[in-house]
Amino acid sequence: MIRGHRRPQHRAALAAAGSAALALTLLGAADGTALATPDGAGARAAEAPDIDVAAVQQDLQDLQAVADANGGNRAHGSPGYRASLDHIRAKLDTAGFETTVQEFTSGGETGYNLIADWPGGDTGSTLMTGAHLDSVRSGPGINDNGSGSAGILETALAVSAADLEPAKHLRFAWWGAEERGLVGSGHYVDSLSKGELGKIDTYLNFDMIGSPNAGHFVYEDDAAVESVFTDWFSSKGVETEASEETNGRSDHASFKNAGVTVGGTFTGAGEHKTQAQADKWGGTAGQPYDPCYHSACDDTSNVDEKALDLHSDAIAHAVWELSS
Repeated sequence: MIRGHRRPQHRAALAAAGSAALALTLLGAADGTALATPDGAGARAAEAPDIDVAAVQQDLQDLQAVADANGGNRAHGSPGYRASLDHIRAKLDTAGFETTVQEFTSGGETGYNLIADWPGGDTGSTLMTGAHLDSVRSGPGINDNGSGSAGILETALAVSAADLEPAKHLRFAWWGAEERGLVGSGHYVDSLSKGELGKIDTYLNFDMIGSPNAGHFVYEDDAAVESVFTDWFSSKGVETEASEETNGRSDHASFKNAGVTVGGTFTGAGEHKTQAQADKWGGTAGQPYDPCYHSACDDTSNVDEKALDLHSDAIAHAVWELSS
């Protein structure tokens, strides 16, 4: 691992990193009990902040600019991938995270995972949230998976803006070479000892959360984690379905196969929306959830703002809820 450094955490620096919109007001408990204490004794977690979708969209524009400057993609082994990682890492360092970059090799090319730990919390019970950062060679990968990468980035920056003191340790990750077959996340899991792996309480995965013909899917691998998402979506008037298209096909599989509890949300990839789904979610029946899946047209125009906003808020809700 190439170890990073922690910079002093303060609001001004966060704003300088382009994240002033994340200085959000948290809604505490009615009796004034705001944040969970490290041991969780007698305290309740504050309500998660609303993630500003404009900030998420700015992150996507930044990733588009990276792709445009590097041959049109951000794929494993390309300058565009490393530039994407460095861009996100700089924001996390400024926000007070402890970052590390893990190297691996796939297809004769060097790949990288970015890991960001929020100081504090019980490291024996870690809530980990991840998304793959690489695109395919054929396009910039803004929905797949700039959307998930941006959603968890803004949630991480919201943790910093809130000076959150969760009971569980928080760790965020951006994986390399997912498009090569979950290589980066697999390498990370394989690098952990059995004891280290056992300290990961739950892994949450977000891969494509802004599909233009969006569905609203929730991983059903663990009932308790699933209900954190399904109950929240229900409170917003959104009926979800099980995320069958992601089975074994994204980075959560690396953790699930190692015995870690997993969860997450998804808005659909190359499969087609049914008429019943169009009736309840809107959009176009008989068309893919993402018609630009793994294509050159997966750019900033290939994202549904409403879905991106909804699922980014769902990420923050789950992180606040499951870490308290």
